[in-house]
Amino acid sequence: MNLDVATVKKDFPLLSGSPDLVYLDSASSSQKPAAVLDSMTEYYETTHANVHRGVYGLAQEATERFEGARAKVAGFLGAAEANEVVFTKNVTEAINLLAHSWGRSRLAKGDVVLLSEMEHHANLVPWLMLAEERGISLRYIPVTEEGELDLSDLDRLLAGARLVSIAGMSNVLGTINPIRQLADAAHEVGALLAVDAAQLVPHVATDVSALGCDFLGFTGHKMCGPTGIGGFWARSELLEEMPPFMGGGEMIRDVRLDGFTPNVAPWKFEAGTPPIAEAIGLGAAVDYLDSLGMEAVRQHEKELTGYALRSLRETYGDRMTIFGPTNLEHRGGAISFTFGEIHPHDVSQILDDSGVCVRAGHHCAKPLMRRLGVNATTRASVYVYNDESDVDALVEALAKVDNIFS
Repeated sequence: MNLDVATVKKDFPLLSGSPDLVYLDSASSSQKPAAVLDSMTEYYETTHANVHRGVYGLAQEATERFEGARAKVAGFLGAAEANEVVFTKNVTEAINLLAHSWGRSRLAKGDVVLLSEMEHHANLVPWLMLAEERGISLRYIPVTEEGELDLSDLDRLLAGARLVSIAGMSNVLGTINPIRQLADAAHEVGALLAVDAAQLVPHVATDVSALGCDFLGFTGHKMCGPTGIGGFWARSELLEEMPPFMGGGEMIRDVRLDGFTPNVAPWKFEAGTPPIAEAIGLGAAVDYLDSLGMEAVRQHEKELTGYALRSLRETYGDRMTIFGPTNLEHRGGAISFTFGEIHPHDVSQILDDSGVCVRAGHHCAKPLMRRLGVNATTRASVYVYNDESDVDALVEALAKVDNIFS
């Protein structure tokens, strides 16, 4: 099954209404199809009420839609049951939930958490905070010159580890990491494995059972869904053992002046009124991606990424440094590069003058930038609504950058 990009693009109001716009920043946030926008508007216009609380029909219908979205997400991830999915704002909140709840209840001074040099700040800062607070030890899997994890010393790095927390796909390099291999190695030493799947879930068919992971965080706005909604998946027995992350309404069974009894998972982690419309929008995004077929999504992006890499290298050669794996089986559609001595912010600004939207900066991955020996990169990233004409527009617009600074 191949994607018909011309038809897909018509599903996205912002893109179909702006035919000259070349949007190459989906690794930051994807555009939204009409089906997602319509689902949220229809909910607000016909069904809005708070969930889990009212016994009247409208509230029950809102609850059914909210929990129906949870079931859709669980199915999309291959979860054993819907209640293994906790709604969060994004992956950042998901990893903070993991660090605050599981980490603070399970880790003590001297325990090891293994990360990597390519992690987003969201999968670094919560553990750095916990290390400062509890005295846990952090270790890092290095990154090779090819932009892949260097697993040659994995046995030593895993010694004493309680948790391995790794990006499923790098937001800078596009690297798709060997999660199953890491999960098996972690489990052999009694450690658990968490996946920052912000970049993985939108682009690659994701099955938590096949990955062998114990925890996984994802975010809706990178997978055609709305902002403000994402999720945290964990095996049910782990969720039941973990204490609540935040306190308040909804996450309790009983409250007394001398204590409280928390609800069961996932609701004990969802304090307060949840993002109901956003969850429904996320469910619609799952339906949309399912209609395209995730295998088709992956194949399209692999082919388009290959075309982009070839076009950039053939046109600009040694003047451009492209970071990340050359093997397309090991990478997604995020392409980070430097263009001579031109600052990435200048590159991005000039590209914008041609209607080409790319990201410039450290991409919330400053340790990786230092590993690469740069302060920032320009990043172009493709998704289901991009085709070769978008890549051609990028290549042509870069010629303007070259002319201005030559």
